[in-house]
Amino acid sequence: MILQASKIKGFKIEASDGAIGSITDLLFDDLTWRIRWLVVDTGGWLSGRSVLLPPAVLGHVNHIGHHYAVRLTRQQVKDSPSLESHAPVSRQMESGLYDYYGWAPYWSTGFYMGGYGYTGGMMEPPGPGFEQAVAEKAVQQAGDPGLRSVHEVTGYHLHASDGEIGHVADFLIEDADWSIHYLVADTRNWWPGKHVLVSPRSIVSTEWADRLVNLDINREKLKGAPAYDGSQAIDRAYEYAFHAYYDGKRVVEPA
Repeated sequence: MILQASKIKGFKIEASDGAIGSITDLLFDDLTWRIRWLVVDTGGWLSGRSVLLPPAVLGHVNHIGHHYAVRLTRQQVKDSPSLESHAPVSRQMESGLYDYYGWAPYWSTGFYMGGYGYTGGMMEPPGPGFEQAVAEKAVQQAGDPGLRSVHEVTGYHLHASDGEIGHVADFLIEDADWSIHYLVADTRNWWPGKHVLVSPRSIVSTEWADRLVNLDINREKLKGAPAYDGSQAIDRAYEYAFHAYYDGKRVVEPA
């Protein structure tokens, strides 16, 4: 199921023995475009402290009640390594969290850890050793993983191959593996009245300091793309139309 990041934020997290807090942000790997951590504000329970939880711990989701159940106790969360407010999440901190909970870190296994409904499970990435290779590359380049905040990147300017086309308004996430399938582009500051979707595969570079995402698509192509309505769920028919448009193929409705 594809979820809007803006709607995931605010969901409450329920431990096996009571409430933990609510999701305030999502941290993603800027090389693989997968959500690695949920930032959970514990509110008054832990004096406003925030904690990090991987998507793997999420169990049943209650869309009506806006909460996720997790396979942890409140005490486990209370005793977990703390997250310093506004501080970057280092590989050392990630290792500490994995060690504390007894999980295998994604960069050492070559598998993506978990997703909705898996009990400490592993899901194979798109290609043998893909996650491990990317993680090793990140360590070689920077020493720490390139974790980015969904909250921070929302609002970044989007540049087509021939000029600016808008800004990032939201992210659409596949909850089976917590990969970012699409960025929602608000084009109203360039061409009024439309939101369109952009695949991370279309991104050629991101200038983090300048809050700028560069795409390999021209403005005319984006202008003609299927419109996105955030009040409607993304279904197979929409995805067929989206990929057919960018692949230059005739749309054939799915059976």
